[in-house]
Amino acid sequence: MYTLFAIPNCDTVKKARTWLAERGVDYQFHDYKKAGIDRPTLDRWLTQRPWHELVNRAGATWRQIPEPDRPTDAEEAIALMLAKPSVIRRPLIEKDGRIVALGFKAEEYEGVFG
Repeated sequence: MYTLFAIPNCDTVKKARTWLAERGVDYQFHDYKKAGIDRPTLDRWLTQRPWHELVNRAGATWRQIPEPDRPTDAEEAIALMLAKPSVIRRPLIEKDGRIVALGFKAEEYEGVFG
């Protein structure tokens, strides 16, 4: 079973969820706003991707963080993601503890779920 980590009102997440639904891909939805995120999950992701790929540096949450307060290493990024999960790039989809997709691009999803 896939797990899609995201927030429901994100336009990119809506596109990804529509794409998955149209192809009958079964997944559970982990809502950062309601369920948050925990340190072990972030640690697992950081063994697979560098912190700067997990942090959405193009989003509104990032832009609201003053430049001197932005993370410069993994530990600072973890603290930020724990405090403000909406800064995590989305959607992030994992299966069996492995990240299979980060963000949404239809051509990449075809390769993963096609």
